[in-house]
Amino acid sequence: MKQTLIAFALGGLAAGSAQAGPTFSADKLWTYNHAGTPNAPGQMSEISAYDAATGTIWVAGVVGVDVLNAKTGQLVQHIDTSSLGNINSVAIRNGVAAFAIEDKLTRTNNGLVQFYDTTSRAATGSVTVGALPDMLTFTPDGSKLLVANEGTPSTYGARIGSSVPFQFAAAATDPQGSVSIIDMATRTLAATAALSGVPTTGSHIRSNTGMDYEPEYIAVNSAGTKAYVSLQEANAMGVLNLTTNTFEKVVGLGVKDFRQVGNEIDPKNNGTISFGTQAVKGFYMPDGMATFSSGGKTFIAMANEGDFREDDGDRSSAGNSTFKATSPLDSLRIANTDSSPGDLYVAGARSFSIRDENGNLVYDSGSILDRKAAEKGIYDDGRSRDKGVEPEGVTIIEINGRTLIFVGLERTTKSAIAVFDITDPRDVEYLDMIVSDTDLSPEGVAAFMADGQYFLSVANEVSNTTSLYRLNMVPEPHALALTLGGLGLLGFNLRRRCKAV
Repeated sequence: MKQTLIAFALGGLAAGSAQAGPTFSADKLWTYNHAGTPNAPGQMSEISAYDAATGTIWVAGVVGVDVLNAKTGQLVQHIDTSSLGNINSVAIRNGVAAFAIEDKLTRTNNGLVQFYDTTSRAATGSVTVGALPDMLTFTPDGSKLLVANEGTPSTYGARIGSSVPFQFAAAATDPQGSVSIIDMATRTLAATAALSGVPTTGSHIRSNTGMDYEPEYIAVNSAGTKAYVSLQEANAMGVLNLTTNTFEKVVGLGVKDFRQVGNEIDPKNNGTISFGTQAVKGFYMPDGMATFSSGGKTFIAMANEGDFREDDGDRSSAGNSTFKATSPLDSLRIANTDSSPGDLYVAGARSFSIRDENGNLVYDSGSILDRKAAEKGIYDDGRSRDKGVEPEGVTIIEINGRTLIFVGLERTTKSAIAVFDITDPRDVEYLDMIVSDTDLSPEGVAAFMADGQYFLSVANEVSNTTSLYRLNMVPEPHALALTLGGLGLLGFNLRRRCKAV
């Protein structure tokens, strides 16, 4: 069976990876090109999941799942799901792989979750869920499977009147956004948690776009008692009680002020990168999320990608005849359902942030992601007017007592993963950026441990490749200084500390 495989040496840092920093380094082990999967036209690399029982990485992408050997990157098997519908995500726990699959003919119809045994790779049943299941995840103990049913309309409602900000009528067919809760002991649907009528708190919940809440991503606390659901287009987070299987509240995530120092953006895609403070606010609108614990408390990390309606009816150019913005803001793509002349709002915060369980902002990376991409020479100026580097996904893992987050940047000129130490969520440190010459546009990132080592799997959508990195932590600079104190190296400290902005 022919494989398309690009292999890298295991020793030392591979070309295109991050340069070793004072506390972190990454070795690129292999890359698999899914365009070479035999008899699987249309197979993509979007979301990956690791199975510890078989040492394999399962990569979901539109027409099926490619199962890869985690050590070699070679294809083990392609699982074709095209007869069922487009696959949007995969999750694995306790030897069970779950696929989120939208309806084959009409995506506004109910979708399904298909189960597979990870050893035999045979299908073992399915459960019908809501419309357009976009993402799914197991609770930590594997007892429940949660499915984010996005329920996106196929055709949106028309604009109401001519007032600014814009208002839109509801779509004729808009399936209810919800979370399906599957009992894994019985493989049955235990509940469907809906969002209609749920109490709201916080600010700047977008409810004027002509669609209901559309769950995008789910993160679960370590106890398995609460789930946090990103409602991206609404700029909100749902808090789901897994004891009652109902939503407790919807939290508006507020806006980011790009006038503040530390929050600089480059608003023009004119071939020149120029960061500065601007009289604009940004909706956080997170896509990927992950939870972690610090000091006995749960925190939620969010990739603040930003998103408009699929038909772009809720976005405009700020310099048009309605909003009349002048340079340098005239090219900026703004939310026309929220903006008015002199009061502009954009989609996305161009950052990752950390919030507490109530949605309160604890940390935001400010302009670090855009600036570091520019320093690496991979900032895509063509994206300056529209969400910058576009943080897409996050994954968290603890290595040698430190909690690290990996933030995938979807819109850079090479695949880029920013790495931060979030051990103390109020004192976050930027460590490095993993850059790959052979990959482009990371869609899904997944960190895992195997055989006493730590790894990062990156599914790159545009290059249609999946790459695996080995992650390494070296001694803290101050600890190294103490060890080598007799050599006169006390005070050696290269750490760069990035405070919350």
